[in-house]
Amino acid sequence: MSIGNKVRQSLDIFWTFFKIGPSTFGGGYAMIPVIEREVVGKRQWIGDGEMADVLSIAGSAPGGIGVNASAFIGYRIAGIGGRRDRARNHHADVSYYFRA
Repeated sequence: MSIGNKVRQSLDIFWTFFKIGPSTFGGGYAMIPVIEREVVGKRQWIGDGEMADVLSIAGSAPGGIGVNASAFIGYRIAGIGGRRDRARNHHADVSYYFRA
């Protein structure tokens, strides 16, 4: 993946979650249906099973569930350095989110 594609992908992820933030009132739990519709339904970045795993981890980790979910989804689809090819080859495995 070229640097231009990595930047474009990172901006796409940022813009997706940036739009979700101000459009939901009531905290992180109010964002869950909107995040799921955008990430699973519209963009198809992850599947239903992975979304359930993300929500389980995000709810049990310290911090807001909306922020945690966006961080885990961003890591899942783009990795830390935007390495989507690495993230795409893994199956829905909760332990994937805790690997370095």
